Amino acid sequence: MPDKRSLRSWLPNKRAIRSQKPGTAPGTVDYMGIQKVDEVYIHLLDYDATHVDKLSVTEIEECRPYLEEPTKTWINVTGLHDVEKLKRIWSYFDLHPLIQEDIVNTGQRPKVESYENCIFFVLRMFSYSVEEKALQSEQISIVLGPNYVLSFQETDNNYFKPILDRLENKAGRIRNHPTDYMAYALIDTIVDHYFTVIQQVGDEIERMEDLLFEDKEEEDNGILQQIHNIRREIVYFRKSTWPLRDALNTAIRDESDLISDNTKLFLRDVHDHMIQVIDSVENYRDLVLSLHDLYMSNISNRMNEIMKVLTIIATIFIPLTFVAGIYGMNFNPEASPYNMPELSYYWGYPVAWAVMLVSAGSMVYYFKRKGWL
Repeated sequence: MPDKRSLRSWLPNKRAIRSQKPGTAPGTVDYMGIQKVDEVYIHLLDYDATHVDKLSVTEIEECRPYLEEPTKTWINVTGLHDVEKLKRIWSYFDLHPLIQEDIVNTGQRPKVESYENCIFFVLRMFSYSVEEKALQSEQISIVLGPNYVLSFQETDNNYFKPILDRLENKAGRIRNHPTDYMAYALIDTIVDHYFTVIQQVGDEIERMEDLLFEDKEEEDNGILQQIHNIRREIVYFRKSTWPLRDALNTAIRDESDLISDNTKLFLRDVHDHMIQVIDSVENYRDLVLSLHDLYMSNISNRMNEIMKVLTIIATIFIPLTFVAGIYGMNFNPEASPYNMPELSYYWGYPVAWAVMLVSAGSMVYYFKRKGWL
């Protein structure tokens, strides 16, 4: 079962990934990630137009009979923590040390690199956890060779099941094309998941927008934190997808014989999809910023309403305080006829109350006529 914890390993303030020491020699193979499966699994699919063979192997040498045949072979490796087992796979295919280093360094940015005997792709697979309200991601590395495709996953999530289903179809395009089409299919599947993530993020943004317009105080306690969280996830997603557009453009323009002109046409389609993804991400980022501004505007409006009520109350009590202050002065009416003669009146106290109530009532009536209440 996949780990339900957040699989993010790219955000500097979230990741628990070790980094190589400064000055480490290029090509130094050291696992830089979080172990997410118990052991490394190797799954092989050997196929051509007439057959598909699927099996699980423990060592790469068991794949030799298939790799020596003129058929096409896809080997999917799950788990990156057992470096020694991975080294046996890399040695069998004579992969460059820099490829080995990038496969186990799970903080890589998406890219495409050409070597003498293969083409190396680094991508990030994304999904959105509705319960945690957070992105989950893992690095997926793909190595395209003359008659084989290697893929390396951090988890055992079955992201590529649609490809397995397409291989079962005898009329499927994958079985009748070279291995570069299989590499394209894997990349296309990853990019298709981006659209699912974008839709889920969009639904979350719409939910927060509805909360803001409902204007319920009980809903406002955590809305600002939710806005900050979704904004952080969008920035993370943008950082992880933007380089892939340039990487695909590099693969399309690459003159390597490992990618045919026919497959480059399909890669152009994936490149167009990445442009759509990036446009959507940019739109959502702007929308989240607008939600933040809207939230702050709502808070400001609510504060203005509170200040308005307090000001009206204070204004009503100003004349009352004035009257109370006047009659609170201790001038002896017996010493002079001008010293508070009302203090000796029989109806002096009720009259003072009447003056204050009439003053307050008149101001309330005036404020309502003005629409301030």
